[in-house]
Amino acid sequence: MTAEAAAAPAVAAEAAPPAPVPRRVGTLVDQMRALYVQTPATLAGYVFGVVVIVMLFQPLADPRVLWGWVGAVALLWGVRLAHYLRYLRTPTADDATLLAWRRSWRVLVLLQGSMWGLASWLFWGLGTPYQTIALILVIHTYCVSSVQLLATQAGVFLGFISLVLTPAIVRIASDTTQPGNIQLAVVLAIVFLATVLMVRTYRNALGQAISLKARTEELAVQLRVEKAEADTARRAAEAASRAKTQFFAAASHDLRQPLHAMGLFAEALRQRSHDPEVASLVNSINESVDALEGLFGELLDITRIDTGGVEVNPAPVRLRDVFGRLRLHFEPIAFEKGLMLSFRGEQHVAHADPVLLERVLRNLVSNAIRYTDDGGVLVSCRPRNGQLLVQVWDSGIGIAEAMLPRIFDEFFQVQSNRPLEAHHRKGLGLGLAIVKRLSGLMAAPLDVRSRAGHGTVFSLTVPVGKAPRTVEAVAGKAKLPIGLTLEGRRFVVVEDEAAVREGLVVLLQAWGASVVAFDTVEGVEAWVGSSAAEEPHLLLVDYRLPQGKTGIDALVALRARWPQAKLPAIVITGSSLGGHEDEAVTHDYHLLIKPVLPNKLRAMIAFKLGMR
Repeated sequence: MTAEAAAAPAVAAEAAPPAPVPRRVGTLVDQMRALYVQTPATLAGYVFGVVVIVMLFQPLADPRVLWGWVGAVALLWGVRLAHYLRYLRTPTADDATLLAWRRSWRVLVLLQGSMWGLASWLFWGLGTPYQTIALILVIHTYCVSSVQLLATQAGVFLGFISLVLTPAIVRIASDTTQPGNIQLAVVLAIVFLATVLMVRTYRNALGQAISLKARTEELAVQLRVEKAEADTARRAAEAASRAKTQFFAAASHDLRQPLHAMGLFAEALRQRSHDPEVASLVNSINESVDALEGLFGELLDITRIDTGGVEVNPAPVRLRDVFGRLRLHFEPIAFEKGLMLSFRGEQHVAHADPVLLERVLRNLVSNAIRYTDDGGVLVSCRPRNGQLLVQVWDSGIGIAEAMLPRIFDEFFQVQSNRPLEAHHRKGLGLGLAIVKRLSGLMAAPLDVRSRAGHGTVFSLTVPVGKAPRTVEAVAGKAKLPIGLTLEGRRFVVVEDEAAVREGLVVLLQAWGASVVAFDTVEGVEAWVGSSAAEEPHLLLVDYRLPQGKTGIDALVALRARWPQAKLPAIVITGSSLGGHEDEAVTHDYHLLIKPVLPNKLRAMIAFKLGMR
């Protein structure tokens, strides 16, 4: 069992909330808390009622009876106050404790009700009708006030109101000294019944409110449980997504190595054989290698975008620099197909993420060249409504109007009425999906227009940028010679993969260069310290090297030996996750991603050596 699996129950236990109590128990507890909240007002009302009784009957009643009654009421009042203070001292009392207190609370309420019923019996008939009416009003007021207090306790309420009103009704009905007492007792009995009905209605409404509260709490608990489960699932999905990205990256790196070696050996075979059939086979091998490289790149790109691994960092971008890199990369490919690759509007400056903008244009230009057999491809930029309209035009096979809405879908490939060449079928249908998502990340609207058989134009709208103050020199436009010769040039190759290293050496030697190859940084350091070391013209190093070293360490060792030469360098890596751009600027090298097709390597070598 893994550590993550072992920790999962603990995490789930920590995330899960405590189990809710049964609804009935929770309702009774809520009722008790509500009654305790109302206790101060109830106690204050009792004090007011006692004061009124004393004021009314002190001159008329027997002092022993009056103050005996007041003392009994005060004793119950004090016990009730102590009961309330105990609740305040233990605000976190559990449900069982509150339910136990509920029993003593009910006894106290019934005893206080009996005291008010006793008052009607003790003080009835004393004084004038004024005192009589006041006594009835005080007793009735306590019955009405108990509606809110006791509506949640039906049995207690019926006991309380019976203890208060029954003695009054009986006492009034039994007093024959005054005419109309029977009618007054009947009226008081009707009030008794009306109060009971009113309390029943109020109790139903309050019960529904408490039930809704309990249901809300249950839903809140359920929501917390579901949220905890959703968070766990989200974390698992994020971990799986990261693992997927890492898997694709590792698989891409490992699979690019033999593909890279395959392309180098195939080109070396072409150099050694002039048989047309061999040349055709080499072309097929290179096309297959190029197709596989495109598949790896597309899969890794779409994975990085979906997992949020792509950050957008807008900055001023000189389109002259972007177009220059596109020309360097695609001009040999367009030349081999007999196409004209043209650029217009290089003087403009856009405000966009330079890496993402170039990636979008690379995908569009690559598609344009792939599906164009005659004519050319034009990459242009021009102002439009205060922004820049960057477009990629081609004179290729075009796209039917019915298929235009779906061309940005994943794994969708356009079906054409005309037969397609083999190179048209390369890819997984992810290139335009990547373009659409990257343009969305940059908030750059993307549009497409096409006519089957006449070509396609993709349009990307980006903000206008402000040109930096310093202007870097840009190399002039020049077509690289296909028949590159490296006679008299010395190369240092640092590559730990034996097949790739051997393929590079064979290919460079076939182009006429002399090559010194190493598989570790230690080998490089030993060579530069020997007398046999001769100043090289170009360094070709792999990024990942044994013992935790990188190609940067090899460059530092070689350039330290010849500090005045400013040795040009090309770093080749099998990882396409990026992150090397800052190092490339700091250590002055150009980066190539494996597998590197010979024509791309040839173009980069010619660029680094300044060959025209």
